[in-house]
Amino acid sequence: MFYKRILAALFATTLLASCSQVAQVVKDKPKIVEKNVLSGREGANGPVLAVKIDDTNSAHPQIGLELADIVYIEQVEGGLTRLAAIFSSQIPTRVGPVRSARISDIEILSQFGHIAFAYSGAQKKLLPVISAANLQDLGAQRESSTIYTTDPLRTPPYAMVLRADLLMKKVQENGYAIDSAKSVGWKFGKAPEGGKPTESVTLHWPAARYSAKWSSTELRWLLDHNSTPDTAESGKILGPTTLVIQLVSITNSIYHDKVGGITPYSQTVGSGRGYILRDGKSYAAQWSRISPESGTVWTKVDGSEINFAPGQVWVALTDTEPDFTYITPSAEPTKTK
Repeated sequence: MFYKRILAALFATTLLASCSQVAQVVKDKPKIVEKNVLSGREGANGPVLAVKIDDTNSAHPQIGLELADIVYIEQVEGGLTRLAAIFSSQIPTRVGPVRSARISDIEILSQFGHIAFAYSGAQKKLLPVISAANLQDLGAQRESSTIYTTDPLRTPPYAMVLRADLLMKKVQENGYAIDSAKSVGWKFGKAPEGGKPTESVTLHWPAARYSAKWSSTELRWLLDHNSTPDTAESGKILGPTTLVIQLVSITNSIYHDKVGGITPYSQTVGSGRGYILRDGKSYAAQWSRISPESGTVWTKVDGSEINFAPGQVWVALTDTEPDFTYITPSAEPTKTK
């Protein structure tokens, strides 16, 4: 009996030690962190929401853009710009000011799949095109004023603010089949070899201008819009970790606004040139997108793929060569076009 008690005590001690070791291994095991495939930053690959945002001076400061995974800059009537903000890893409570859709949006958004599309309205001729596209049409003309609210501190038409949280709640309650985030062509990882150390870049449209300056402390490109810091309503200066400058063909479409201004069309399917800016450097690049449903692949001139830096991505669609201010060793920054 005595020996049985000793054996039982030894077994219990061994078992406790073994359990303790297993618990320690589980504790020390690194947690698997989900990363969003659109931005490469920590976050879920949730349902995708695209929102059209006004980009005139009167629309600033904009709301919620700092939480977008991707922001597209598009040319619209009069040479102005408008934004398409893509959300997946986080859905903000409020986004805005919301404005109307354009024909370029159909092609841009096709690569994301069947996603939720929020906008203030569209030209009558364009509305059936949006309805026929592979998008969940959630325009303001279809939704309540509880979801598309009016900010009393803003002046129309710059006052429409989307309650994005309520819109996505309705999507879930109604069982709409919204695609989750998937790759749209680019990948995230180590910076490629080469690249030109770059202090800043200026982007041009006929009636708008953006500039981006590298911040070595924040490790992202801080944006100016029409020579003014591009500050969100939250107080944060907007700016991506990867800035994509996509040189595209911009031509007149068959659509026009209510005062007769012709709507431009930015062609994003095909191939062309551009630049990728990350980690304080710029890389001359080439882009290729074989169909509307395909993603956009970016490579260096030699054909090797360019990884993006994890974090927010801005894609500027322009037909005008940007102006760079490069940093040269032991010299003042050099401007070039």
